[in-house]
Amino acid sequence: MKWLDEFRKRELAEKLLPKIEELAREPVNIMDVCGTHTVAIFRHGIKDMLPANITLLSGPGCPVCVTPPSEIDKAIVLSRQPGVLLVTFGDMMRVPGNFSRLENERARGAQIKVVYSVQEALNLAMKYPLLKVVFLAIGFETTSPTVASVIMEAYRQNILNLFFLNAHKLIPPAMGALLDSKEINIHGFLCPGHVSTIIGSRPYEFIPQDYGIPCVISGFEPLDILQSIYLLLKQRTEGEAKVEIQYQRCVKPEGNIVAQQVLQEVFEIDGSFWRGLGYIPRSGLKLREKYAHLDVERVFDLDSLLPKEIPQDVREETAGCLCGEILRGTESPPQCPLFATTCTPYHPVGACMVSSEGTCATYYKYHYKVITSPRKRGE
Repeated sequence: MKWLDEFRKRELAEKLLPKIEELAREPVNIMDVCGTHTVAIFRHGIKDMLPANITLLSGPGCPVCVTPPSEIDKAIVLSRQPGVLLVTFGDMMRVPGNFSRLENERARGAQIKVVYSVQEALNLAMKYPLLKVVFLAIGFETTSPTVASVIMEAYRQNILNLFFLNAHKLIPPAMGALLDSKEINIHGFLCPGHVSTIIGSRPYEFIPQDYGIPCVISGFEPLDILQSIYLLLKQRTEGEAKVEIQYQRCVKPEGNIVAQQVLQEVFEIDGSFWRGLGYIPRSGLKLREKYAHLDVERVFDLDSLLPKEIPQDVREETAGCLCGEILRGTESPPQCPLFATTCTPYHPVGACMVSSEGTCATYYKYHYKVITSPRKRGE
């Protein structure tokens, strides 16, 4: 436990907090774009430690949450096709589409299997050669290299019944889209540690260069986050904006070159729809022509399978659900009229309550239940 304890020492936090308070001379909005950061901030009570004029915002850092209804719709209609075995991660089962959820389809008899890794999808395709095995591929730059490596292996082994419904997302373009929207003043970003182990620090450099916004790549322990906040405030105080790596024990400026090469071999950059953010250019990935025969949209005409009344991009959330606004940082979970009443982790209405790293689920688990009892809610 040595390494864990090193980053949770109370006495170090007590020395760092006065330095943060000294630099917090004006209201500052700091946004994280990583679900693990969101969880760590709430779990360790970091918001309550900070001066009142520092606001921590959670952005689109959960890949489950940002997968738009249109991608869920495609997965649903695929699961209804004869001879198809849809494979996905557990959280995706409860994410709402426009007309159903995968858990509802499985209850009705669709062949849908939950897995823990994309390798299991390859194993299933080899085990059941008469089925079309379709993997719903979601995630940021952290998980996409593992999917790319399995795609390369399927190609090498000439596996002809494994296909991919690709919904991968790239984080830096989404950060740019948030700044371009000007819906909220963001004064600094806590950049995602996991993503940055793959891509390094350089893909974020356009943010300080073009927008003058400081960025710090942070680890996930409480001292990591507090130090990262201090570094962001220090940049603002000194009148500079750059990308700093606080998480130096895992992140290098150049990132993981091998993982990047695997990604570049299999994928090329494409535009992508995000729940709550809409279409963002160059924020997604698509299979290169060499691997295009593994793209399930080349096998099925999904547009013809989708209900005609359903839009093909992104629609409004369920009436009253503020998941889109929460993903953009313009609203917080308690401001949603469905939060903790109609929408809970046990019966999620919006995607932000589905994943354990979703902002609503995190707020409910680590903050809301601590400060509010059922009796007080009704008063």
